[in-house]
Amino acid sequence: MVEKIDLILFDMDNVLCRYDRWARAARLAEISGNTKDEVYRAIWESGFERSGDDGTLTSVEYLHGFGRRIGYPLSLDEWLDARRAATEPDHDMLDVVRRLRGSVEIAVLTNNSELVADHIDVLCPDLRPLFDQRIYASARFGSAKPDVACYQRCLAELRVRPGTVLFVDDLAENIMGAKSAGLHAHHFISVEAFRESLGHYDLSAPPKAVR
Repeated sequence: MVEKIDLILFDMDNVLCRYDRWARAARLAEISGNTKDEVYRAIWESGFERSGDDGTLTSVEYLHGFGRRIGYPLSLDEWLDARRAATEPDHDMLDVVRRLRGSVEIAVLTNNSELVADHIDVLCPDLRPLFDQRIYASARFGSAKPDVACYQRCLAELRVRPGTVLFVDDLAENIMGAKSAGLHAHHFISVEAFRESLGHYDLSAPPKAVR
């Protein structure tokens, strides 16, 4: 028998929001005068982004380092502009989350620099009304998914036990990390599959009100 789920912990990118890394690279290329391939190699293929996700770099160091990697003095507003251009809320998923709120606690754990959590009202304003202050970037915990420490430190912040948490992520390695940390986990493929999985945990999203 599954222990009662007290909290659902959601990944952000490609779960609550659709995230297009190439669209972000293209926007950064427009800003910096590079090609999107050059930007992609400098930031994602180099492993630099991970140093922001796991808190190796502070937010200030990360932003400055980001600019150095692409050879352009990138401002915070420009960084936010490119990140926002790549982020689109998944309204169907957010509707399910909205209807779950009355029966279970909810929070977000995303692999990102703290710039994302600090500026979520710019990047994806639909999240704040649902999650309030419970939107956490991995960098806050000095570790990134799938490292077990990332989940453990987030749950300590939330004051919940792993066995009472359902974690939802689109990446298989993050699901494995969550399970290693003692959480229940759902590998997100679609809104429909997630909704169907809720019954296994004795949870359900009430239907939309008919108007």
